[in-house]
Amino acid sequence: MDELEKLLDEGSQWLPWLTEKGVSILAGIVIFFIGKMIARRVSDWVENRMLKSNVDKAVAGFASSILYALMFAGVVLMALGQIGVETTSFIAILGAAGLAVGLALQGSLSNFASGVLIILLRPFRAGDFVDAGGHMGTVERIELFHTHMKTPDNRVIIMPNSDIMNSAIVNYSREATRRLDLMVGISYDSDIKKARDLLEDILASDERVLKDPEPAIWVFELADSSVNFAVRPWVKADDYWALRSDLLERVKYTFDENGVGIPFPQMDVHLSKED
Repeated sequence: MDELEKLLDEGSQWLPWLTEKGVSILAGIVIFFIGKMIARRVSDWVENRMLKSNVDKAVAGFASSILYALMFAGVVLMALGQIGVETTSFIAILGAAGLAVGLALQGSLSNFASGVLIILLRPFRAGDFVDAGGHMGTVERIELFHTHMKTPDNRVIIMPNSDIMNSAIVNYSREATRRLDLMVGISYDSDIKKARDLLEDILASDERVLKDPEPAIWVFELADSSVNFAVRPWVKADDYWALRSDLLERVKYTFDENGVGIPFPQMDVHLSKED
């Protein structure tokens, strides 16, 4: 009985400590999940406010990502402090381990630095159609480590920022107008002047072809099987692909109706018979 009473006395001494720790751990868990939810909502609210203020979508997304990361780090420290972890020493340990982590995460740090450069240098904006990192698509969002792009066939590409900054970037949406480069070949026995007049009429009859700068048409090459015309009208960037398709179709129909031949590659083979 004496030993049992002794165990109960020891248990009664530990019970308040266990209760206090349990409450602290529970409070820390609650702080973590509620804080994480608040951080997400605040970052989303800031992004929406920036978008309503006509801030570029890419910049707004990048800023909200940074804000969420900072707030999430603060929530983690608050939760650890509530549990009883010495956050001061914890931060010192994180700082000491930061170098090793940084060396292990060179790729991620490079992506972050590249994301900052994209925001500062602005080679493209959200909504621009670009060719970057070996992929073509419309920029949807720029985040801390990745850039989201959507292809014309509705695929989503999540590309590391460093891949974009370490490669050539072609922005098809930066300028309001583009030059449409077409190569049209006619057969050698066709009338060059007639073909040029027909091409000029096709361009003049389409309102999407800009008058300034004027479209250019000239004989570009005397090829193996054809006389090639370079047809280069200027168009609005939004009309580029639709006009390209329409012009090629109209060239084919117009040339067929007016007897201008469009040749296909061919080769003449001469055979000689020796006795």
